[in-house]
Amino acid sequence: MIEIISSRQTRCEYGGGAAAAQAIIAEANKASGAIVRVEPDAFCSTVDRCEKPLIIARESRFIKTSYQYLTSYRGFIFFTRSSEPLLFKSTAEMVKTTRIWIPG
Repeated sequence: MIEIISSRQTRCEYGGGAAAAQAIIAEANKASGAIVRVEPDAFCSTVDRCEKPLIIARESRFIKTSYQYLTSYRGFIFFTRSSEPLLFKSTAEMVKTTRIWIPG
């Protein structure tokens, strides 16, 4: 049995593997909010609109080097992938991570 406690602190209990897996996916989607996948150019222009942007960045070197980025703007999470590192304005705060997970 898997017990899930959402951000609203409500408890849901699920029996059975399929129901539990489906519930976990649903909770992950709720917790992540609205994630908007955009092209690198659109991501950079979104970051440029932010006064003090916070960017979460990951460099992956599996097979070939790629870069993943996340930022928040007006309640949405923006995500992009790029084959080249992106350049941001000097007021941007960059947090590097080893893993970014996007549901679905």
